[in-house]
Amino acid sequence: MQTVTISTKFQIVIPKVVRNNLGLIPGQKMQVIEHDGRLELIPERDILELRGFAKGIDTNFEREGDRV
Repeated sequence: MQTVTISTKFQIVIPKVVRNNLGLIPGQKMQVIEHDGRLELIPERDILELRGFAKGIDTNFEREGDRV
């Protein structure tokens, strides 16, 4: 677990190990979610990176009448 310090401008520095593991780049946008007293930072990704992420998902299921 990494520790960060909040600056007087409420900024933090994401540790290098975490940046490298997540492939973050300078200027990249992140979504911030507060949940149960904690913050979650979610990197925004290019829509093209999502291509094929649901490969093999079963689409044969019964849909509700208003969802067709």
